[in-house]
Amino acid sequence: MEIGDLAARTGVSRRALRYYEQQGLLTPARRPNGYRDYPEAAERTVRQIQVLLAAGLGTAVIAEILPCLADPAVVRVPVCPELLDGLGAERDRITASVRRLVAARDLLDSLIADRDRPFATSLAELDAAGAGA
Repeated sequence: MEIGDLAARTGVSRRALRYYEQQGLLTPARRPNGYRDYPEAAERTVRQIQVLLAAGLGTAVIAEILPCLADPAVVRVPVCPELLDGLGAERDRITASVRRLVAARDLLDSLIADRDRPFATSLAELDAAGAGA
């Protein structure tokens, strides 16, 4: 299928599909006229990429994970146990980001609730929350 067809089926832009190709996430064949020719399985792959991106994973990690998702009938962890460390590291990174966001939200709640408190004190609290994450 051509890139426009894949874009229409998945709701992903042509530009994003070309980016996925540059990152090694998709590898379409080329027709004699130079057009990309995606297999039917590319639709599932693009949907997997979207889910993994939404989970906060970068394209380098996704490139490692995709081969483990190639056959939906196979249990994944035994096939790719080396990914567990990387996934754990990504989870830790996301957890740290969540902590920083919660601290920022709490500070904003505090600023809204206590408008008379000196702003410098609030900034010091934000710095401390960021350093502790």
